[in-house]
Amino acid sequence: MAWTKDDIQQQSGKNVIITGVYKGVGFDTAIAFAEKEATVILAVSDLHKGSSVKERILTKIPNAKVEVMYLDLNELPSIHEFAKTFKNRFTNLSVLILNETIQSPILRTTKDGFESQFGVNYLGHFALTGLLLDLLKKTPNSRVITLGNKFSNKTKLSFGHFQGSKQYKGDKFYTQSKLANMLFAKHLDEKFKKHNIQTLSICCQEFTENNNEESKKKSINVRRVPKILARKKPEDDHNVGKNVGSLPILFAATNSTLSGGEMIGLSRNKKHSPTELQTLNQLYDENVAHNLWEISEKLCGVSYTF
Repeated sequence: MAWTKDDIQQQSGKNVIITGVYKGVGFDTAIAFAEKEATVILAVSDLHKGSSVKERILTKIPNAKVEVMYLDLNELPSIHEFAKTFKNRFTNLSVLILNETIQSPILRTTKDGFESQFGVNYLGHFALTGLLLDLLKKTPNSRVITLGNKFSNKTKLSFGHFQGSKQYKGDKFYTQSKLANMLFAKHLDEKFKKHNIQTLSICCQEFTENNNEESKKKSINVRRVPKILARKKPEDDHNVGKNVGSLPILFAATNSTLSGGEMIGLSRNKKHSPTELQTLNQLYDENVAHNLWEISEKLCGVSYTF
């Protein structure tokens, strides 16, 4: 039988941070955890939109435990402030879901000067995880969930060009950010295991509008950069929970059979059922991942202590 969110055990007592919650899989993930009685922290760069998301959740689940906290992954000082505020308010962190994703066909930069897609999709999440690492380590059975992309095996990291270049191509830099996420997720789990830390790091394949057989035969381009599947109208709440793209994230964040380092996607054999994919194992290069890690610590000024 296909795995569904109904298979998730109760999550009461757990604190779950989710980035990218305004719509789509992020919103559905928040709903699912709220239904299972977790305390859901909506990490948002727009407090008004974040409060609107909270109200939508409370309308469906009146007793839900939902917090809205300001986090702008576009700016490193904001990430530091979020981590500081969170640690002042909470003593544990069970699940950190690095879901927020931006796309830009033209060259844009973060407030710290990084190419925006690399800066937000990857580097901001790298910094956030490092700053919350102490809480993750001391929380039993904690997990870090990162989103990768099925096109990542079609690109390579452009070391030295993380601030963009004259040869900027939106699709290439987008896919590069997702490749960085995947290498990070696998390398982080290796470090957890090396230091006998019980936290698991798991990667998920983002669910996109292009997840169909026809698009698989085509190469990605700027006009067809994958967009996370979202409902047409945020207020259309009769569709809440119907977004199958959230299933890999929910499975990765809660399933007890996982050991860390996996990449979870949707099975082709069982409709809408999460399954382990081999994509990450096939593209993973420990030396590249190590070099990326070293550079990332220097770029964002966050050092991981295991």
